[in-house]
Amino acid sequence: MKLLQRSLVARIIGSLLAISAMALVSIAVTAWIAGSSRGDAAAINLAGSLRMNTYQVVAALQRYDRAPSAERRDRVETLAERFAERLDSPDLTGALPGAEGHRLLTQYHRLEARWAGELAPRVVEAVAGGDAAIPPLTRELEGLVDEIDRLVSLLEQNSEAKIQLLGALQILFLALTVVVVAIALYDIRYNLVRPLHQLVVQAREAGRRNFGYRTRLSGSDELALLGRTLDTMATELGASYAELEARVSHKQRQLARSNEAMQILHDGSRALYGGGNDLCASAAPMLRRLEDLLGIGPMGLALHDPYDQREVPILATHSRSRPTYCRDHDCHACLLDPEPLSLAENDEAECLLLPVSVGDTLLGTLEVWYPRDTGLDDSTRRLLYTLTDQLATAVYLQRRIEEEQQVTLMNERTIIARELHDSLAQSLSYLKMQVARLERMQAKELPRETQAPVFDELRTGLDSAYRQLRELLTTFRLRLDGPGLQSALRQTTLEFSERLGFPVELFFDVPPHLLNPNEEIHVLQVVREALANVHKHARAHWAAVTVRFAEARLEVMVEDDGIGLEDDTSPPMHYGLVIMRDRADTLGGDFQVRNRQAGGTLVSVGFTPQTARLITQQPA
Repeated sequence: MKLLQRSLVARIIGSLLAISAMALVSIAVTAWIAGSSRGDAAAINLAGSLRMNTYQVVAALQRYDRAPSAERRDRVETLAERFAERLDSPDLTGALPGAEGHRLLTQYHRLEARWAGELAPRVVEAVAGGDAAIPPLTRELEGLVDEIDRLVSLLEQNSEAKIQLLGALQILFLALTVVVVAIALYDIRYNLVRPLHQLVVQAREAGRRNFGYRTRLSGSDELALLGRTLDTMATELGASYAELEARVSHKQRQLARSNEAMQILHDGSRALYGGGNDLCASAAPMLRRLEDLLGIGPMGLALHDPYDQREVPILATHSRSRPTYCRDHDCHACLLDPEPLSLAENDEAECLLLPVSVGDTLLGTLEVWYPRDTGLDDSTRRLLYTLTDQLATAVYLQRRIEEEQQVTLMNERTIIARELHDSLAQSLSYLKMQVARLERMQAKELPRETQAPVFDELRTGLDSAYRQLRELLTTFRLRLDGPGLQSALRQTTLEFSERLGFPVELFFDVPPHLLNPNEEIHVLQVVREALANVHKHARAHWAAVTVRFAEARLEVMVEDDGIGLEDDTSPPMHYGLVIMRDRADTLGGDFQVRNRQAGGTLVSVGFTPQTARLITQQPA
């Protein structure tokens, strides 16, 4: 019984087994009753023939009584024996019930006893010539017919009783089957169909992400257990789905905040890299926007001094006062907030110190204060690390720019000093020696005719020094005013075109930013010196300047169609040619002066620029 209460499958199987058992029992009972009724019809027919047989005996006795004869006597005896045989026939006795006291069995014994004990001996005695009278015997035999009729009726009633019993049993088993089927259908409807419908509805609602539906099935069978399990699962899924939705919403807020923070960092990077040296004014707005977005602050930036190993505060958001080492008192980036924060002064905030570094080089530290109760999540920490990387890049680039400016300034000063030493200083030294010579002549009171050559040398030297000074001023003015070597060469060719009286052609094919300032000055001076020689000595009508970069070398050529050189092998090494050769040696290149095949002179300088030389030295 407990199994039937706990298992719907067991109840359904039990119902099917009960229906099958009743069907089998009904079939077995029907077969048994049909088997027991198999000889009833033959017994009834045989009992009915006894009645006819009795009439035949009566008729034979009456014929014998009217006219006795041996033949008629034999006929009576034959009919009497036939009656006895039929009364004792197995067809008749087999249909009798086996229960003692049954009416049918009692009636058969009464009929058998009356025939065998009373009538059969009297029939034999009557035809044997005894004292028995035939008329009374015939009347008794006719009374025996009533006994036979009663036996036939009882046989018919016995057969009908069996048929009625079979019908009653069929009705009983049909009723039991209907009851079992009704119970099974009721159990299936209320314990199978309805729970299945509730389970289907719950599955459909779960598919629609509605985890609030509950089956609330009671009982201890399989579907009730499944329903309670699905209810628990739906509760857990609802909680998990709500948690996932909350996490997704939180992640979406974090992504939106991260995107906004990245936009702030992008805008801040443009301000950092385009704001010159004012790191405070360019970084403070970005830091304040990040503080408002991330719910942190204040923040402070200190740069690391590599010389005395100390941290120098240069920026602090929400500050009450300027940093100690503020360089611009006209800047108010740190003092824009009317109500400075004071989280660092109580126990409700914690500080995160982040290094601002490039590689292993520490450039400074970023101090970030944040509320202790909320803390810093991973996305905020990643954004702060990105901020420190950006600040480190900006500080590093600012320092590199300052260093490059210092190096460029020192290179410019070195170039100017060298140009003055190679040209004007040597001329002044020569003039100083001529002055000393003139002083000795005057001390010796030599005649004026002897001193005249010295005065001529002084005059020539002063003219040369003045000319060199003007060329240097022109060169540096061109260098400072123009946007590069090409502009300076264009101005130089225009200048000498006016001096020569014909246009000087310029062919320039050099990639930008190839030469450093020192190389540009040497190239410009070589071109100017070569054009000056064309103006002084060539008597030319055409001149061209070619500057091109090919096969990792810079070729500088100045050509004219003048009178040319007397000898290509040994051109006159006057002062200008010596300076051009020295400049070529300084650049690590080659210097040539020769006659052109078409007439005139060709001055060429070829060298490998420093940047190109560094590229060619890299491993393949």
